[in-house]
Amino acid sequence: MENARSLNTSLDSAKKHYSSMFSLPSLKKALLAVGVICVAGVSVVALVFFPSIISLLLGFSLFVVTLLADSAVSQLVLNRDPIFTMRRTLVLSLVGWLFWFLLLSLGGGLSLWFGWLVWIKFSLLGYAAVLTLRVLVFTATSNAAKWRQLVSIFLQPTLSILVFLVFWISMPSALFLQVFLFIVLAPIISYTAVYLILNSIERLGKSKYSLPALPLFKAFLLNWVTDLNQPLEKFLEEMGEDTNIEVSLLKFDSSKPKSAIILPLVHPGPFKNIGSSLLPSTLKHCFEEEFNCDACVPLGILGHELDLASQTQNYKIISQVIASAKFSPTNALASPSVRVQEGVANAICQIFGDTVFVSFSLAPKTTEDLPQELGQIVSEEAKKYGLKHAIVVNAHNSLNDIIDTEENIAALQVAASKCLQKVASLPTSPFMVGSATVYANEFTLKQGMGAGGITAIAFEVGKQKTVYVVIDGNNMVSGLREKVLDHLFSLGFDQSEVFTTDTHSVSALVTGRRGYYPIGEVINQEVLLGYIDEAAKKAKANFEEAKVGCKSFTVPQVRVIGKEHLNSISTLVDKSIAKAKQLAIPIFGLESLILLLLLLLF
Repeated sequence: MENARSLNTSLDSAKKHYSSMFSLPSLKKALLAVGVICVAGVSVVALVFFPSIISLLLGFSLFVVTLLADSAVSQLVLNRDPIFTMRRTLVLSLVGWLFWFLLLSLGGGLSLWFGWLVWIKFSLLGYAAVLTLRVLVFTATSNAAKWRQLVSIFLQPTLSILVFLVFWISMPSALFLQVFLFIVLAPIISYTAVYLILNSIERLGKSKYSLPALPLFKAFLLNWVTDLNQPLEKFLEEMGEDTNIEVSLLKFDSSKPKSAIILPLVHPGPFKNIGSSLLPSTLKHCFEEEFNCDACVPLGILGHELDLASQTQNYKIISQVIASAKFSPTNALASPSVRVQEGVANAICQIFGDTVFVSFSLAPKTTEDLPQELGQIVSEEAKKYGLKHAIVVNAHNSLNDIIDTEENIAALQVAASKCLQKVASLPTSPFMVGSATVYANEFTLKQGMGAGGITAIAFEVGKQKTVYVVIDGNNMVSGLREKVLDHLFSLGFDQSEVFTTDTHSVSALVTGRRGYYPIGEVINQEVLLGYIDEAAKKAKANFEEAKVGCKSFTVPQVRVIGKEHLNSISTLVDKSIAKAKQLAIPIFGLESLILLLLLLLF
């Protein structure tokens, strides 16, 4: 459990950094901001040295060359680089102009006391600052050929400084040569400073984690910024390890396939559209398309150690599930559902044929990933009662700021043991099943709702009605689960439970400490209850007598990232950023000192 907690912490640290990449202004706002800085800002500063018309012409010229340079970079030079669209290229220039304008303003103010040469020197210092910024950004993020990177780095600042040179044409020829020398040396100094930082990060990755830090960072960036999954998954495939994945399938048929509960022992992570993050919704949709029935994919008892390395691996499991599901269930008996509370630990059990369905929750306390050993213990316990299969589910339905799952494992074991004993003593009888899926289209991935929507599978055994609601999301806010259960009770269900799939397709899409929103944090809870109401009522309305069958099988040689590799990758992301911050002040400070000394020479 301690290792699992450490892994979750390192993943959260990585997601925290990368989720901040999404707060960029729109193209129109960036264009307006650059225009304001150049045409208004620079023109006002230049009034100290030039007439108003000349000042305005300077500012307008800088705006035009910036726009032309960024258009050329995004549409011609880097037209095949998915990161550097016109918007992102212009935002980079906007950040550069913020630095440059600050130095221009400072130089303009000081020139009132120390002469116009100070303004020229601060203008040149701004040019060097922009170069450093662009060298850092393009070198660290672009996969384009080196010459394309160099053109992209130098085009905008070079054209801008040439505009300044035109307006400084009256300066003495000796001074002009010194300025020209600075313009030539500044790129070399900037490139050296950036190289020292990036090289230290690359050495950190290779020496401590045996990972290529910069190529890996670029792959991460491509995914976060453009949704491309292949570059990062290529790394994960190469680093990963093969393992056998266990899958349990509980299938219900009436006159035709009615519904299914599918439980692959795969963790739906690590984030966004990487690895198995999309597996719950993708498996659900593929199964439903094949068998024309409702399906749900709740979370098993496991953690990030079984994240798949790529979406390709998802389809290994999906194809095997569909092939294995082509059987006709024969058992027509089920038990009522039973719930046992042991302290904060909550277990619910129900027998279907020779299979017991067991779910765990610690709500209203945090219910996060549970250790695989717990599922194995429950499976062995079930065999003592003559049950061949045990489908053990983590409800994953409550999240607050305190995670103390480890302290409650013993209570969960006791609750499961009592629940199994109680449910095994009950008679089984014919049952009816109904199911439905609704899609809350107004809720988005950024709000925490995955593509699998809300699925309800309901059962009637004797006089007892039970419904299981599965929401495609990454956990729920504490307290919402109780609201849902109360609501389902008011609809006539004697027993119920609500689960989330733990899909990480909703992760790393928003800023914030988690990088995702659990169900109910930002979406309207009353509207959500309305959708759950709709799914549960539809499920109850299509009750049919059914038979059940369970298959447990193994999908061999599935590539997973592995706990150690995932921990190394996530830790490297966090440590690399920390290393860059640590080195930035001394290296860029030394660079600034060298540039200032150069400027003092004239």
